[in-house]
Amino acid sequence: MAAPVSDAGEFESWLNGRLDSLEVDREVYGAYILGVLQEEESDEEKEDALQGILSAFLDEESVEDVCKQIIKQWTDWRDTSADKRDAGDAEVQAIASMIEKQAQIVVQHKKVSEESKKGKEALLAQYANVTDDEHEDEDDEETTSGNNFPAPEKSLFKNTNVEEVLNRQKQKRDQARDDAQKKKEGDKMQREKDKLSKQDRKEKEKKRTQKGERKR
Repeated sequence: MAAPVSDAGEFESWLNGRLDSLEVDREVYGAYILGVLQEEESDEEKEDALQGILSAFLDEESVEDVCKQIIKQWTDWRDTSADKRDAGDAEVQAIASMIEKQAQIVVQHKKVSEESKKGKEALLAQYANVTDDEHEDEDDEETTSGNNFPAPEKSLFKNTNVEEVLNRQKQKRDQARDDAQKKKEGDKMQREKDKLSKQDRKEKEKKRTQKGERKR
């Protein structure tokens, strides 16, 4: 399964406009089509799925062209977004490198301070038998303060958040697919009713015409 896309706003706006031009309900089918593009791996699988959706609204010749157009627009948007993400990642990496260097400077400064502190303690111990137990306790408190969660708990918390986000995205895609299927079936039934009604009107008109000819 393809990786979900978190923000497809630009493409979604284009898709909604295209669906409007085809007189296809964007509220129902827009999210469904977006889910298909995110879920299916190959362009062939995408095209088959899109044809299954849009064949109810378009003739055989035009549905293939529209599906290819949607897939091309999706591919172009995804490639452009990937380039932007790569540029953003490079910027983040540069910032991370700068922070790491600053952290190293702080650590080195702290190391020098600790060595100086130990030297003073040793000098005081020679004259006053001062132990460094208290200082060790302070160091332990400094090391543990500000770390409210052990590393495993932090990792578990992070993984739980990711899982919740993925589950919500899957639920949205499943709901969009169900809504689109119901809408498609309803539209099909309505078209059949309209077709039968149109045929019925033609039959009645034909009978009235025949009656008029017999009277003459």
